[in-house]
Amino acid sequence: MLVLASLACVAVLTATLASGRRLIESGGLPGGTWLLAALVAAGGAGTIYLLYQTITSMRTQARRAQDEARDLRRQLAAAEALIKSEPQVLMHWEQGRGFSVVTNTLNGVPGLPGNAIELVRFNFWLDQKSTAALKSALDGLLSEGRAFNLILKTAAGGHIEADGRAAGARAVLRFKDVAGYKRDLSVILDQHMRLARDVRSSRALLSALPHPAWLSDASDRLTWVNSAYVKAVDAESEAEVIDGQIALLESRQRKIVARALKSGQTYNDRIPLVIGSERKVHAVTVLPLGDATAGAAIDVADLESAKGELDRQVAAYDRTLDRVATAVAIFNSEQKLTFFNAAYLKLWKLDADWLATSPGDGAVLDRLRERGRLPEVVNYREWKSRLLRAYKEESEHEDWWHLPDGRVVHVMAAQRPDGGVTYLYKDETERLALESDYNALIGVQRETLDSLKEGVAVFGTDGRLKLHNSSFAAIWKLSPKKLDDESPHIEDFISITQALHGGESMWIEIKSAVTSFEDREALEGQMLRPDQSVIDYAVTPLPDGGTLLTFVDVTDSKRYERALIERNEALITADKLKNQFISHISYELRTPLTNIIGFSELLANPIFGALTGRQREYLEDISFSSKTLLAIIDDILDLATIDAGGLELTLEPVNVRAVIDQAIVSVRERAAHARLTLDIAIADDATTFLADAQRVRQVLQNLLSNAVGFSKPEGVVHLSCWREDGQMVFMVEDQGVGIPKDQQQRIFERFESRSQGSKHRGAGLGLSIVKSLVDLHGGDTVLDSEPGRGTKVTVRFPERGLEENVNVPTSTGSDATHPAAARLARN
Repeated sequence: MLVLASLACVAVLTATLASGRRLIESGGLPGGTWLLAALVAAGGAGTIYLLYQTITSMRTQARRAQDEARDLRRQLAAAEALIKSEPQVLMHWEQGRGFSVVTNTLNGVPGLPGNAIELVRFNFWLDQKSTAALKSALDGLLSEGRAFNLILKTAAGGHIEADGRAAGARAVLRFKDVAGYKRDLSVILDQHMRLARDVRSSRALLSALPHPAWLSDASDRLTWVNSAYVKAVDAESEAEVIDGQIALLESRQRKIVARALKSGQTYNDRIPLVIGSERKVHAVTVLPLGDATAGAAIDVADLESAKGELDRQVAAYDRTLDRVATAVAIFNSEQKLTFFNAAYLKLWKLDADWLATSPGDGAVLDRLRERGRLPEVVNYREWKSRLLRAYKEESEHEDWWHLPDGRVVHVMAAQRPDGGVTYLYKDETERLALESDYNALIGVQRETLDSLKEGVAVFGTDGRLKLHNSSFAAIWKLSPKKLDDESPHIEDFISITQALHGGESMWIEIKSAVTSFEDREALEGQMLRPDQSVIDYAVTPLPDGGTLLTFVDVTDSKRYERALIERNEALITADKLKNQFISHISYELRTPLTNIIGFSELLANPIFGALTGRQREYLEDISFSSKTLLAIIDDILDLATIDAGGLELTLEPVNVRAVIDQAIVSVRERAAHARLTLDIAIADDATTFLADAQRVRQVLQNLLSNAVGFSKPEGVVHLSCWREDGQMVFMVEDQGVGIPKDQQQRIFERFESRSQGSKHRGAGLGLSIVKSLVDLHGGDTVLDSEPGRGTKVTVRFPERGLEENVNVPTSTGSDATHPAAARLARN
């Protein structure tokens, strides 16, 4: 109220002063009189006093507020200095805003971010376990106001102390560097966790083992067993084994183990244990670990069985060697006899009891020499030392022993992995006797070979003729008796036969194949002799080092082949005559057809008189049919020109958009009548390329005409163009009836026309001309069609013309390269 009264007085005084000022300025009152009048008009001296008191009080309050503000700023500065004086990260939490960083003066902790935004993302800079512990503590702090103090580990391996406190409706989280005993405590905790993890993993691994394992204390009481131990003693759980101290080893076995451990040694032995209802051999290992022991029992029954099986196999192997005809003797690395078979005893006729005493290799040789069962050599000592050298050399040794009793023994010695030697003695006496029988069979084979029509000759490793038949002598006009008597060398045979055929290079190859010891390869070929006979020859290396030569007179077969070639040439000539005839007829038809088209256009001109509607319709049909026939004739002439090699391309830069527009003009009216949509797509980089513009337009016109003719009403014909790998690619695709797979191979042949169920039927020259023109440019044509889904034809033209193409395509129906294309390639 006092303030309101003061304000009212001020307002009245202000109004009065303003009125007095106006009176003074107008000359109505003097200055002093105006002031007195104003004060009187304002309510007297009491009001002035009240105004003065009010102003004084307001000034006092303003000074007091300023003093309080200065005190608060000093207190705030002191608080900030106190907070920043200690290295820490202080965070403040408010409802709905989350944690915000108040200050961050903590440095030097590995992995602690300095950015306030990254600090509140605890899972990014704390390890997984520390993040989980901090999250759980923060949940308790924020929900129940429960304070906490944790030692956390950063992802970089540093340690930090986290302290959380509640302050009214707010929470404060503080991070400090771990120092002193706390740092040591954190290291100890890490080591404890690592050791606990190792113990858990070790026990988990031992528990997963299928073999019993256990731990015992210093008094030999069980402190831990794995699941295999529990199963081995038929217990229900680990606790039952520990409580009952159920031992796997028998008391006698435990005493033996205790004596070994008492002496500080590790017990390791194979002993039988009762596992379940079976008694099996186990490899038991018990380790002393200070005031504890650790043991494990591994089932080796399968190993024992495998060892027994190996012994049985060795015995079976020995029995098998006893039954073989080859004599076998095995000496160990000390040159002691460890095994010999029955064939060894039979071959050398030695005392079995003496051999069972494991005599040395040298002693056996001496015994055989005493009994006259070794080859007669000049220096026995040197021969013996050379034989015993097999113990030091890894290579196999072979020798032939001609014994005094007429036997021939093939000796083979091979070093064993253990340093010993295995000797194989094979009595070859009987085999050598059989060789004579083999030679007798040669005569039989000769008679067999003589019945063959092919000339056969076998040359041995020395290059001489070993075997031949009568046909061989007849083909080369040689005397069979002379061949048998002289057995000529391959060089002599060549010098004789060169009179009938002088192909020097061929005979050099044959001679090399017969006389060479390396890189012996089979050869075959054909020769034409001066007597007009044709001979096929083949050279085949034989496994024994010899060479088989065969010669066959194929003169009659060659005559048949020549007849077929001449007939084929006649057919090619007839085809050329046919093309010439068609070309000639086309030229003859073109002149009158041109006259028909010209006269029909004259008759349609109004200058020559008015025509009825029917007459004009007839003239249009005549003109359309004539132009169609003229186009067919032009196509035939183009094909004839291509076949004759007279079509030359005029290569020039071709504008892609212009040539496409020109091609569309020819089919636009037909497409409109068929209610078809022409979709044109040209890539931005498809601008120009080097080709014959007229022929490119002709290719596109034929493709578009074919697509329009076989499309269904309301369909779409797509024409696309793009650049690809140095080629300009045009693709025409329709949605018409398509082409069956069995007809696609013949679709580019001339006069191949099928309606495929549509109303379109042409002369069958459009696609043939397309392929011929594209091939002439050095490009290629690809057709992809499926019945009922349409046809897609893709043609590719080289961007830089025919010069870049090494292989110039040939025209349809001709095997020769186009002369015009060849000229362009040379230019």
